[in-house]
Amino acid sequence: MTQNKDIFPNFKACIASVILLIIMQSCGTKKDILYFQDAKTDTTYSNTFSNSKIQINDILDIKVSTKINDAAAPFNTEIFASAASNIDILKIKGYLVDTQGFINFPVLGTLFVSDKSTSELETFIKQKLIHDDLLLDAVVTIRLLNAKITVLGEVNKPGTFSITEQNITLLQALGLAGDLTINGQRNDVLLIRMEGTNKTITKIDMTKTDWFNSPNFFVKNNDVIVVSPNNSKIKMSGYLGNPTTILTIASLLLSSIILITR
Repeated sequence: MTQNKDIFPNFKACIASVILLIIMQSCGTKKDILYFQDAKTDTTYSNTFSNSKIQINDILDIKVSTKINDAAAPFNTEIFASAASNIDILKIKGYLVDTQGFINFPVLGTLFVSDKSTSELETFIKQKLIHDDLLLDAVVTIRLLNAKITVLGEVNKPGTFSITEQNITLLQALGLAGDLTINGQRNDVLLIRMEGTNKTITKIDMTKTDWFNSPNFFVKNNDVIVVSPNNSKIKMSGYLGNPTTILTIASLLLSSIILITR
């Protein structure tokens, strides 16, 4: 019986050590959580923003104006004043880019648009109106009606978000999703970007600032941002890897040992 009494204290010490180890593994450090750890004050970063190219399934609002309103009427889709501020009606009346990258524009006919940005298309349509002697003083304004970005993974509010600004940063996009959760892996944020038929995947380390000067500082229409889970979240996803489950089992085991040795 003496032998058993010597074994139990050692066993209890082992259980306590395991519990302590689990608690330590489930804790995060500053290195895992803090953003921009290499940031320095009074540092200037420069960015050059390039407008996104028009993509398949984009919906464009195109307005043509001139000094004589009636002269521009054939080039504009009729929208009642009461519905002008309704985005859903504007989308229905807008120009949908088909799977080949074309739109069907009044008078000018079929136009290939997916190789241009909205500003480039404005210039193209204006020059075509002038070249064809249709309007000599045309002003063309184009706006993307269904611009959106998608944020998935370890954020507080994952989902797809409509954007109205022309320039929105990756940080603002993550802000729309409620920021990363405590389980989000800051050094493993994926930016998936579609440009034409090409798809690029870039890994961004949010704990550093080396990407501030890159084209990825600004997000573009249809970008998808995926925040990976950290090791703690991955371990918690399994039954035996869940620290709460292990602590419960260890506590029950330790309680049983204490009752037996009394």
